[in-house]
Amino acid sequence: MRIVVFSDSHSNFFALKNIVRSQRFADIFIHLGDGERDFDELARTFPGKEMYNVRGNCDWASITPAEGILRRGGKTILYTHGHLLRVKAGIEQLKADAHKVGADIALFGHTHHAFTSYENGLHLMNPGSVTFPETGGPSYGIVDITDAGIFLSIVRL
Repeated sequence: MRIVVFSDSHSNFFALKNIVRSQRFADIFIHLGDGERDFDELARTFPGKEMYNVRGNCDWASITPAEGILRRGGKTILYTHGHLLRVKAGIEQLKADAHKVGADIALFGHTHHAFTSYENGLHLMNPGSVTFPETGGPSYGIVDITDAGIFLSIVRL
């Protein structure tokens, strides 16, 4: 199972559209906030794709939840923008929340810094930003859930 993760598109719908086209065989697409209008347009453009999103701090007046839990491939995935968990100051609260719900994978955005890690049975990923990266170039993430395990990768645009 392949899950494509993007975040912080900040009105760059075209980057998201190009990612979905390049990853057309992916099973799931998750947008981690700060681009809810981009996500809505993406969902209209690709109605047959399984897509999820959460609100970010720049998604003004959104009624979309701030976090979600997805269970696929025998794994539990917590996904959030991260601003309410203050991830710019550290990811301890994110890790605690992920462990509380029994997550195998925790996905977050907000920092615009691409990051992957594995700590105490928890896979962590921030896909960076498709528009305004903190470091490196614009990026998105891929989560592959296979019989051999979970593999996280960052793709630079």
